[in-house]
Amino acid sequence: MRNLIIFGMITMSPLAPYQVFGSVAQASYGMVPLVYLIGAILMFFTALSYARFSKEFPYAGSVYSYVGKGLNPHIGFLTGWTILSDYILCPALMCLFSGLWLTGLFPGINTKLLAIVFIILTGLINIRGIELNAKVNSFLFWLQIAALVLFLGFAIKYVFIEGLGVGGFSVTPILQPEHISWNFIAAATSMILLGFVGFDGISTLAEEVNEPKKVVGKATVVALVSTAFLFLIQTYMASLAHAKYMNLNPDMAMFDISREIGGYYFYVAMIMINVVAVGLAVTLNVQSAVSRVLFAMGRDNFLPGSKWLKHIQPTFRTPANAILLSMIISIILILTVPIGTILMFVNFGAVTAFTILNFSVMVYFFFKQKERGVNGFFYHLLFPFIGFAVCAFVWTGFDMKTKAVGISWIFVGAVVGFIKSKGYKQAGPSIESYKM
Repeated sequence: MRNLIIFGMITMSPLAPYQVFGSVAQASYGMVPLVYLIGAILMFFTALSYARFSKEFPYAGSVYSYVGKGLNPHIGFLTGWTILSDYILCPALMCLFSGLWLTGLFPGINTKLLAIVFIILTGLINIRGIELNAKVNSFLFWLQIAALVLFLGFAIKYVFIEGLGVGGFSVTPILQPEHISWNFIAAATSMILLGFVGFDGISTLAEEVNEPKKVVGKATVVALVSTAFLFLIQTYMASLAHAKYMNLNPDMAMFDISREIGGYYFYVAMIMINVVAVGLAVTLNVQSAVSRVLFAMGRDNFLPGSKWLKHIQPTFRTPANAILLSMIISIILILTVPIGTILMFVNFGAVTAFTILNFSVMVYFFFKQKERGVNGFFYHLLFPFIGFAVCAFVWTGFDMKTKAVGISWIFVGAVVGFIKSKGYKQAGPSIESYKM
């Protein structure tokens, strides 16, 4: 349970606001804490859907397995294919972020080379097995928590003791009614979802933990709520420390605020910690998650090269070939695709898959299994419906280019699924017949 919670929190990254604080502040009139609060509420209902399915189907494929078993195997494949656009792109994005931040200290550094080094290092750790992954996660988790405590301490001193920044408490970072609209909520929330994408990765480890039906769902919800609290408190304090959001550097905003409140050496320390936390910790876990989804889809013969993808390395008992494929794709992306383009499509895949997942909970549990009553009404109908509705709403906040490319990716998946299933006539073997 503890390892899973840390895995989920590390994948979301307690310091995730450092990635997007400046751009979100400028898009939300400085109401970054409000945007994170809305995002947490939206994702909470999706986390409940993950928790419910994890008890029913404790398998490695996450949304691919859940939707495939709960709704339809071919729709499950398309959902897994869609979440791959998130999982596959994310390691490259995280490593490029790390390189970008290091330019604040070393302007001439080769960011792409550094990103490739992180990809190779995390791949080797993942191939060695989930126990080594857990040990690395635990160390990097507490490193981030220590850094966050220092940030909050400096911010409290700066604002409440020295009277700088806004000089005290303020509701402005949380509520400016004149600027709030449905379009504002959809657009701003879609920007910070990257920080919440990761709690779902816990479900990919269902075949490598003890008592998955008991712990996977609980860990998913606990990790989401705990990380959301950390997001809220650090963005609120950052907003109090630097209220003039329009003069922030979108790429380095939180680092610049760290320098304001804690000095140059704290600025340097936060860059280095974020480079390690994101380039190593988040990449490690997302790479682990994508390899499990690739493995599960290969295990069911739904992908080209399925026989190769479903191979389990005999010594470490890990899907080594799927990990290797993830590494190769990440390196190609790092060398060929701009960071802004990658960021644009990561959130699309996650939100689309979450929408289908919530819908599947309603169909499977409430209508197919007829698990109703009072608990059934809330957990199998009302809560997943809220999750479905809010994810669909956030989906409207993506710009047309993102939607066009995202839908094109899904179309390619539909063609691949059609070919591999011989016209959607073969659903693949029963997933219960496998065990990692």
